[in-house]
Amino acid sequence: MTLINMKKIYASHFEKQKDGAVYLNEKGRKVFFSEWQAKKRESITHPYLKEKIEWGLVPYVQALLLARTIRGDLDEYPPFFWK
Repeated sequence: MTLINMKKIYASHFEKQKDGAVYLNEKGRKVFFSEWQAKKRESITHPYLKEKIEWGLVPYVQALLLARTIRGDLDEYPPFFWK
C-alpha cells in the first residue's frame, strides 16, 4: 500500500489474469523487491532491546527472544509492536 500511496507502483505494473487474479508484472516486481530490500536496511530502535537494528533482522531477533522465553531465560515473551 505504501508503494501505491507514494506513487512508486502504478496500475500499469499489474496484469489481470483470465480467472480474475491480479499479479504484478515483471517491471512491478522489480520495483517492489527493490523497495523491499531498501526497507529491510532501514534502522529502527527495537522497543524491548532498546538497540538499533535493521528491519530485516526483526523476525530473527523475535525468534531469539521466543527461544529465550521457552528456555526460561525470560519470564514472558516480549511481542514486537511498532507504532
